[in-house]
Amino acid sequence: MVNKLDNENKLEFLTKYPDWGFLEDRDAVKRVFKFKNFNKAFAFMTSVALMAEKMNHHPEWFNVYNKVEITLTTHDAGGLSELDVKMVKFIESLI
Repeated sequence: MVNKLDNENKLEFLTKYPDWGFLEDRDAVKRVFKFKNFNKAFAFMTSVALMAEKMNHHPEWFNVYNKVEITLTTHDAGGLSELDVKMVKFIESLI
Protein backbone atom coordinates (compact mmCIF):
# COMPACT_ATOMS: atom_id res chain seq x y z
CA MET A 1 0.00 0.00 0.00
CA VAL A 2 1.14 3.51 -0.80
CA ASN A 3 1.18 6.20 1.90
CA LYS A 4 -0.48 9.58 1.54
CA LEU A 5 1.68 12.70 1.25
CA ASP A 6 1.97 14.74 4.43
CA ASN A 7 1.42 18.52 4.45
CA GLU A 8 5.14 19.26 4.08
CA ASN A 9 5.34 17.09 0.95
CA LYS A 10 2.22 18.73 -0.46
CA LEU A 11 3.78 22.18 -0.05
CA GLU A 12 6.96 20.93 -1.73
CA PHE A 13 4.80 19.58 -4.56
CA LEU A 14 3.13 22.97 -5.03
CA THR A 15 6.51 24.68 -5.20
CA LYS A 16 7.79 22.29 -7.87
CA TYR A 17 4.56 22.12 -9.89
CA PRO A 18 2.71 25.44 -9.54
CA ASP A 19 0.51 24.76 -12.59
CA TRP A 20 -1.20 21.95 -10.70
CA GLY A 21 -3.89 23.03 -8.27
CA PHE A 22 -5.22 21.29 -5.19
CA LEU A 23 -8.93 20.57 -5.21
CA GLU A 24 -10.95 22.06 -2.39
CA ASP A 25 -13.32 19.15 -1.92
CA ARG A 26 -10.84 16.24 -1.95
CA ASP A 27 -7.18 15.31 -1.60
CA ALA A 28 -6.28 15.55 -5.29
CA VAL A 29 -4.53 17.80 -7.81
CA LYS A 30 -5.74 18.97 -11.20
CA ARG A 31 -4.36 20.65 -14.29
CA VAL A 32 -5.84 21.61 -17.64
CA PHE A 33 -3.73 21.30 -20.78
CA LYS A 34 -4.50 22.94 -24.12
CA PHE A 35 -2.98 21.74 -27.36
CA LYS A 36 -2.88 22.95 -30.95
CA ASN A 37 -5.49 20.42 -32.05
CA PHE A 38 -7.21 17.15 -31.19
CA ASN A 39 -4.40 15.01 -32.61
CA LYS A 40 -1.84 16.64 -30.28
CA ALA A 41 -4.19 16.23 -27.32
CA PHE A 42 -4.84 12.58 -28.16
CA ALA A 43 -1.12 11.84 -28.62
CA PHE A 44 -0.47 13.36 -25.18
CA MET A 45 -3.26 11.26 -23.65
CA THR A 46 -1.86 8.13 -25.29
CA SER A 47 1.58 8.74 -23.77
CA VAL A 48 0.05 9.31 -20.35
CA ALA A 49 -2.16 6.24 -20.72
CA LEU A 50 0.80 3.99 -21.53
CA MET A 51 2.69 5.21 -18.45
CA ALA A 52 -0.42 4.93 -16.29
CA GLU A 53 -0.82 1.31 -17.29
CA LYS A 54 2.86 0.63 -16.62
CA MET A 55 2.56 2.23 -13.15
CA ASN A 56 -0.89 0.75 -12.52
CA HIS A 57 -1.90 4.27 -11.52
CA HIS A 58 -4.62 5.72 -13.70
CA PRO A 59 -5.68 9.37 -13.93
CA GLU A 60 -9.17 10.76 -13.91
CA TRP A 61 -9.41 12.81 -17.06
CA PHE A 62 -11.67 14.60 -19.46
CA ASN A 63 -11.03 15.51 -23.09
CA VAL A 64 -12.83 17.81 -25.49
CA TYR A 65 -11.11 18.62 -28.78
CA ASN A 66 -7.76 20.23 -27.82
CA LYS A 67 -8.29 20.36 -24.05
CA VAL A 68 -7.26 17.64 -21.58
CA GLU A 69 -8.16 17.96 -17.92
CA ILE A 70 -6.31 15.61 -15.56
CA THR A 71 -7.07 14.93 -11.90
CA LEU A 72 -4.71 12.78 -9.87
CA THR A 73 -5.21 11.10 -6.53
CA THR A 74 -4.40 7.65 -5.15
CA HIS A 75 -7.66 5.94 -4.29
CA ASP A 76 -5.94 3.11 -2.37
CA ALA A 77 -4.19 5.68 -0.14
CA GLY A 78 -7.25 7.88 0.26
CA GLY A 79 -5.52 10.93 -1.24
CA LEU A 80 -2.33 12.20 -2.81
CA SER A 81 0.67 9.90 -2.71
CA GLU A 82 4.14 9.54 -4.17
CA LEU A 83 2.51 7.78 -7.16
CA ASP A 84 0.79 11.04 -8.03
CA VAL A 85 4.07 12.94 -7.77
CA LYS A 86 5.73 10.43 -10.12
CA MET A 87 2.86 10.71 -12.56
CA VAL A 88 2.97 14.52 -12.52
CA LYS A 89 6.72 14.42 -13.11
CA PHE A 90 6.18 12.17 -16.13
CA ILE A 91 3.33 14.30 -17.48
CA GLU A 92 5.38 17.47 -17.12
CA SER A 93 8.23 15.82 -19.06
CA LEU A 94 5.87 15.52 -22.03
CA ILE A 95 5.07 19.22 -22.20
